[in-house]
Amino acid sequence: MDLDRLQRCYAIARDDLLAQRNPQGHWTGELSTSALSTATAVSALQLVVRNDPAQTERLQPLIDGGVRYLTENQNPDGGWGDTDRSYSNIATSMLAVAALTIAGRREELADQIAFAENYIEAHGGIPGLRRRYGKDKTFAVPILTNYALAGLVDWREVSPLPFELACLPQKFYKLMKLPVVSYAIPALVAIGQARYFHRPPWNPLLRGLRAAAANKSLTVLQRMQPASGGYLEAAPLTSFVVMSLASIGQAKNRVAVNGVRFLLDSVRPDGSWPIDTNLANWATTLSINAIAAGGDDVGTLDCLPWVLANQYQETHPFTGADPGGWGWTDLSGSVPDADDTPGAMLAIAHFFHSPNSDNETRRQIATAARNGARWLIDLQNGDGGWPTFCEGWGTQPFDRSGSDLTAHAIRALHVWRDELKELPVDRAVKRGFRYLEKQQRDDGSWLPLWFGNQDQYDDENPIYGTVKVLLAYRDLGRMTTDAARKGARWLAAQQNDDGGFGGGSSVPTLCGGASESSVEETALAVEALLAADKRDISPEILPQAVGWLCQGVEDGSYVNCSPIGFYFSKLWYYEKLYPRVMTVASLGAALQANASVPPAPETVTTSSDH
Repeated sequence: MDLDRLQRCYAIARDDLLAQRNPQGHWTGELSTSALSTATAVSALQLVVRNDPAQTERLQPLIDGGVRYLTENQNPDGGWGDTDRSYSNIATSMLAVAALTIAGRREELADQIAFAENYIEAHGGIPGLRRRYGKDKTFAVPILTNYALAGLVDWREVSPLPFELACLPQKFYKLMKLPVVSYAIPALVAIGQARYFHRPPWNPLLRGLRAAAANKSLTVLQRMQPASGGYLEAAPLTSFVVMSLASIGQAKNRVAVNGVRFLLDSVRPDGSWPIDTNLANWATTLSINAIAAGGDDVGTLDCLPWVLANQYQETHPFTGADPGGWGWTDLSGSVPDADDTPGAMLAIAHFFHSPNSDNETRRQIATAARNGARWLIDLQNGDGGWPTFCEGWGTQPFDRSGSDLTAHAIRALHVWRDELKELPVDRAVKRGFRYLEKQQRDDGSWLPLWFGNQDQYDDENPIYGTVKVLLAYRDLGRMTTDAARKGARWLAAQQNDDGGFGGGSSVPTLCGGASESSVEETALAVEALLAADKRDISPEILPQAVGWLCQGVEDGSYVNCSPIGFYFSKLWYYEKLYPRVMTVASLGAALQANASVPPAPETVTTSSDH
């Protein structure tokens, strides 16, 4: 490798990442705009206006802005993708057509809507939508509900949801084998009530049971709604709740009013809505860990108190999760999970070992890490893997254990092993590795739960999954095991001719002519392959991949985002900080891999005034 070039590019990328901090000293990031979120918000706000005309003056500008965004971002094939860099898909296309219909624009936009409906029909219509989501009704039923509210499908096509089960104590939810994932209880209640209202069951006993449970289940919605008004800080979930309540005459219900307030607060200047407000905690801990990978002392940063303050100290009202975990943001709609908690535990470990931390600070950090570790261990599933939110929920895809989550949890528990002697860390780690061994595919790769690649089979992203698992093998000194070597060989074989990593064909009209390789996947691959057994990779692989990244830093293209993130039920997103963070982590790790080369001489800037 050209080490001078590597060091120079690392310094550029690191300083740029530091400059992305907000005035409070941490990172907020910026999620992509979303046609999917925008469509659901338009439908929700229009139905509120329809059922409460007094809201027209306040909400009509937002409806018009959302319609304008949708009409300006329709893809050349007639459909819509989740982001402005995503391929069209049947789900978002149906939601956009429903929104434009509910907004009363079918005549005005007849040609665009006809074009979209041709796309939907060509991709299977309603049966095609159901095939996309399989047995998971978390998103298929809301879409069909939105379609029914637009008068585009009969209510008989909308599966009834057992909203009465939400009246049971939370601890029983996972025993009920609900047709939706654990985080979708608000949708279960609101959409279930809308379906019941618009097409009551013929069975008088069931009709009476649901009528009796209606008011009580609405109190569940109130209890789970955060102060921001946005369930999970997510426009789609919140919009589905609001549109369902508005359609049954509940537009003035406190839940709907608070949901509308959230939509008003979260709209973007271009008239769109993002998939979630932000991933501030996730972005901050990723950034801390990336900078530490280059050997810089992150103890001089001023964001530790903010990260510690984001740890939950009480039982969470949404999932019933015990105290001790971290969520993806500091906002009230966040929920503790098994990816953000390990990320935070790894980040605060760097502060714990920093010479800039005093004894009292270390004590506070150790207490937080111990509570986080206890939370993680209690969350571990019976199969040895870690789920996202709730132990024991496994009937739906995004509730199962995940290889990426499990590897992250293992790394977090390992880094705090010396401080956690009273906890069964070794047992949890061993069970986690047994799970990972069982999840390794025949070709050596692993699949993640929360990240994808829109050019790969079934939207899978084995590069992301394999890297995250190999990092756990790396941290625990297991890179010479058969599983790790097989995984590293598979990963090395994925390198593209240009030296980068990533899959599929480019989309010039959507992604600015980007090559097949992505910054995110190339940077991830570099970080993992740096620790690989050198018998398993050719000597030119790493120099070529690092050179590809350095070229991106030099020409500025390393900031280009790819839609690799999944936000529940395969809803795509990209995040402005991902390519920056991953580039810093990989180039920093490449520098550290050569012990004779000291880290870049600059020190981390502590000031958050940029």
